[in-house]
Amino acid sequence: MEFDLLIVGGGLAGASLACALRGSRLRIALLDRAAPVVAAGWDARIYAVSPANVGFLQQCGVWQHIDSARLQRVERMAVFGDAEGASRGRLAFSAYEAGLDALAWIVEGGRLGDELWQTARRQPNITVVTPADPQSLELGSEGAVLALADGQRLHASLVVGADGVNSWVRQQAGLTADLQPYADMGLVANFACERPHAATASQWFRADGVLACLPLPGNLVSIVWSTPQAHAEALLALSAEALADKVSEASEGVLGKLELLAPAAAFPLRLMRVPEWVAPRVALIGDAAHAIHPLSGHGVNLGFQDAQVLAGKLLALPAFRDCGELSVLRQYERARVEEVAMLQGVTHGLHQLFGVQSAPLAWLRNAGMSLTGRLPFVRAAMTRYAAGLL
Repeated sequence: MEFDLLIVGGGLAGASLACALRGSRLRIALLDRAAPVVAAGWDARIYAVSPANVGFLQQCGVWQHIDSARLQRVERMAVFGDAEGASRGRLAFSAYEAGLDALAWIVEGGRLGDELWQTARRQPNITVVTPADPQSLELGSEGAVLALADGQRLHASLVVGADGVNSWVRQQAGLTADLQPYADMGLVANFACERPHAATASQWFRADGVLACLPLPGNLVSIVWSTPQAHAEALLALSAEALADKVSEASEGVLGKLELLAPAAAFPLRLMRVPEWVAPRVALIGDAAHAIHPLSGHGVNLGFQDAQVLAGKLLALPAFRDCGELSVLRQYERARVEEVAMLQGVTHGLHQLFGVQSAPLAWLRNAGMSLTGRLPFVRAAMTRYAAGLL
């Protein structure tokens, strides 16, 4: 089968790239081993999508089809340092103060992924191939050939690796990755809460890691607790009631009594830097190109921006240009690497800074946090950057 573009990996970044190219002259195949699954209850995979990327998903024809009852606006954010008493650092962000409708929108990963796939399936220039089990990839001067386990051979000018941190496409293209495990895990769980969350996302830097609490519709919240592996495993072993009590205590009781909605889960945390994102006839996007600590909440947003920028480069090409040319792909790479490297550096630095238990250092980092919070123009700039508007 002949295509212009093969997207290997139907996660959020890969599927959004396909949807961003809908209606174009490009013939696209979106491949994955399985379609997204919508959870029966509330999905444990919760994402905070920036306003800029909500705009991108609207342009893709996706966001407006998601059930509004499953979306939650974030109007405020509160960040707390790890010191005690008056020396404790605090930061507060407000959508209103920054002139925004929202700091972010909370959405379930399964529902967003499903709507991306449904949108892709409706497009005449997109072929969804699932289940797809890639076996080999041949890259040549005239094009690429991807062989699947069922015997299909797909020909294309460009192959996009959107297949995650352990990217098969990246390996086949000979692109290397520097993977640095954090020895931490991210524990995720959803809770019903006694007190209203007031559309506020909260984050606590603690001696045992970083606890983030994201609002969901109604009196529901979702947490990500980035914590050493041994502590994460101990939390997973607790009863539902005991885990709820631990989270309530760690979040300083701001939401009152908590009730676990479904069993918690955990995943390993790691930093991944990829020196080169492109090769002749290959480009990487999303987690195939970078991995970042979740304390920034920006991982999914970086993937959407990869997709948007790459789609823009491909749509701007005249019909006679080969979309797999290395010179074309380098333009995409140059447009993205600086922001990703900067955000990786900031989040890694924060993880290292708050990971050291030292009284003088604790005072310094908390004082810096409070000073930042007292500078309105700096706080507003940080807010707009987080929203994807700078």
